[in-house]
Amino acid sequence: MNNEIGNMLATLCFLGYKRATKYDIRNTRHEARNMRYSRMFIPTVKEVPADAETTSHKLMIRAALCRKVASGTYTYLPLGWRSLLKIIAIVREEMDKAGAQEILVPCMQPAELWDKTGRSIDYGPTLFRFTDRHGRENVLEPTAEEVVTYLAAGEINSYKQLPINLYQISPKFRDEFRPRFGVIRSREFIMKDAYSFDADPKGLDESYKLMYDAYCRIFKRCGLEYVIVEAESGEMGGSGSHQFTIPCESGEDTIIYTKDGSYAANLERAAVDPLPKEKSSAEIPPMQEVHTPNIGSIEAVCAFLKTQPKDMVKTLIYAAGDDAVAAIVRGDHDLNPEKFTQAVGGKHVELADEATIEKASGAKVGFAGPVGIAERVSKMIIDHAVAAMAVGVTGANKTDYHVKNVMPGRDFPLEGENVTVADIRYAVEGDTYNGKKLLFRKGIEVGQVFKLGTKYSEKLGAKFLDENGDEKPCIMGCYGIGINRILASAIEISNDNNGIIWPISIAPFEVLVTSVNQDDEKVAQVAEDIYQDLMGKGIDVLLDDRALRGGVKFKDADLIGIPVRVTVGRKSVADGNVEIKLRSETKSTKVSIEKAPDKAIELVNSLKEELKT
Repeated sequence: MNNEIGNMLATLCFLGYKRATKYDIRNTRHEARNMRYSRMFIPTVKEVPADAETTSHKLMIRAALCRKVASGTYTYLPLGWRSLLKIIAIVREEMDKAGAQEILVPCMQPAELWDKTGRSIDYGPTLFRFTDRHGRENVLEPTAEEVVTYLAAGEINSYKQLPINLYQISPKFRDEFRPRFGVIRSREFIMKDAYSFDADPKGLDESYKLMYDAYCRIFKRCGLEYVIVEAESGEMGGSGSHQFTIPCESGEDTIIYTKDGSYAANLERAAVDPLPKEKSSAEIPPMQEVHTPNIGSIEAVCAFLKTQPKDMVKTLIYAAGDDAVAAIVRGDHDLNPEKFTQAVGGKHVELADEATIEKASGAKVGFAGPVGIAERVSKMIIDHAVAAMAVGVTGANKTDYHVKNVMPGRDFPLEGENVTVADIRYAVEGDTYNGKKLLFRKGIEVGQVFKLGTKYSEKLGAKFLDENGDEKPCIMGCYGIGINRILASAIEISNDNNGIIWPISIAPFEVLVTSVNQDDEKVAQVAEDIYQDLMGKGIDVLLDDRALRGGVKFKDADLIGIPVRVTVGRKSVADGNVEIKLRSETKSTKVSIEKAPDKAIELVNSLKEELKT
C-alpha cells in the first residue's frame, strides 16, 4: 500500500468515525427540515445490482442504504447510517451496563506488536500492511488484541486494578481475498471489540459470562433470532469460544446441531463420533504397487483404478514452523485446519511447499502416502475415519505410483511416539455426535466471544502483582460484534417481495407519514400536523412530502421498510380519517385524524414490547 494513502486512510477513518458517532439522530436543530423526504438523500433504485448475490445486498442498494465504492468497501447513505447508529447505541448501552468501559485505539498500529504475538504470520495476506516515510512497518487493524494488551501492560500493575473490560466501536480492515455478500464479508467494516483482564480463571469465567449475557440482550434488542454454537478460536487463540449466528440460507457459515438441541457448533468446531471399524469379507492380500503415470488427484486415481474416494487415503504434508507434519484423511473427507492445528499442539500450520512435500514423501506432489512416512515427519495425525477403514488405496511415496490393499494398523502405524489418531476432518452429512445425527444449516456470524487466557499478556508483558507480591500474567478474554452484519442479517431474515421489513429498534425511522396528495393544502396540513405531533412526542418520524404520485410513494415506503405508515389522502381527509398500517401486514386501519398520532405511538410501543418477549 502506498505510504501516504495508508496514513491518510487510517487518519480519515479515525476522525470521520469519531465525528459520526457523536451525532445524535434525535437531537439536531434542523430535524424538522431534514426529516422530510423531499430534503433527504434517499436515491432508491428499481434495478437489482448485477454483482449482488444476497437479498440483503440487493435491498441495501435498492433501498438507498449504501453504495459500493470498490470491491468490499461501501459508503453508507443517510438511511443506512441512521440504522447503524441505532445498532451502535444498543451495543454501547449493553456494554456499559455490563461494566465495560469505552476507549478508542488507533486504526494504524505498529507491525512490531503483531510480530511479537506471531499474528502477523497467522493473518498472512489478510493483514493490510504499509511502510511510513520513516521506514516503519504498520498495519491497519483487523482487530485490536495487540494494542489493547500493550495499553494494559503499561497501566496495570496490581491485582487491585482487576477485573477491567475495555471496548471500542470502530472501523476494521481485512484484505479479504474474495469480498462477497455486500457488507457481510467486506474489506472495511465496523466492529465492536472488547477485551477483559482478570487475575485468575474464575474471574475470566465471570467476565466471559457477563459478555455472553450482554450479547444475548443485544441481538434480542436488534430483533434477531440467533443460535449460539461452540466455535474454534482460530488465529485468536485461547481455550474456548462461542459464536452467535443468525440462521438463514444465504449465510456463509454452517451451523451443525442435533435435533434435540443438546449440541450445536460451527463447521470448524463440530466434533464427530469415530466411525465403526470396517470389516473385510475376505483376507486382505499384501500391498500392491500400481503404476499411475501423471495421475495424482483423488478423482483421477479413482477413475484410473475404478475405485471410490471413500476407499482412498489422502496424505497431506503441512509445515509447522521448521517441522513437517502429515495429516491422513479419507479421500472423500476434507481436512479441518482448526482441528488439525489443535492436534499438533496449537502451532501455526500451513500447507508445505513443493520442496518440503518431496523431501517428506520422496515423491512429487500427488503421490504421498502414509506407509513409512511417520519416519520422515515430526508428527503424523491420522483421522478416526481412516483408522476405521479395513483397506484402502493411497500414494506410494514414489512418483507415478499408488498402492492398493493398504491396511491401517498393518501397513502403517495407528499409534507411536509421533503418531496420533484424532478427529481432524470436517463433519459431513451422515455423521453423528454422542450417537445423535448431526444436522446442517447455513447462517451469518454476527458475534463471537473468546477465552484468550495468557497468549497475549505473556507475549506483550501485561502482568500484575498478586496479593502475595508475585508477578503473574493477566488472564484475558475478547469479544467481537459485527455492526454491519447485524444490519445485513436483519434485512436477510426480514423482508418480502416489496422490500425490507425492519425491526422497530434499528429501523432508520419508526413512523412514515405519507402525504398522498401533497398539492392539496388540506392534505398537506393534516400530514404536517401529524408529523409535528409525533416528533414532539419523541417518535422518530419521516414525512414523505414529495410531489409524486401515491403509487411511487407506496413502493418506496415498502422498499425502505419503515415499520409504521400513516397515509394521508384527499378522500380519507374529507371523511376525517387517515390510514395506518404496519409494514409487516397487508391491511390498513382507518383512524380519525385526531387519534392518528396516538394510534401510531401505540403501534410503535407494541412493536418495541414484542422485542422484549
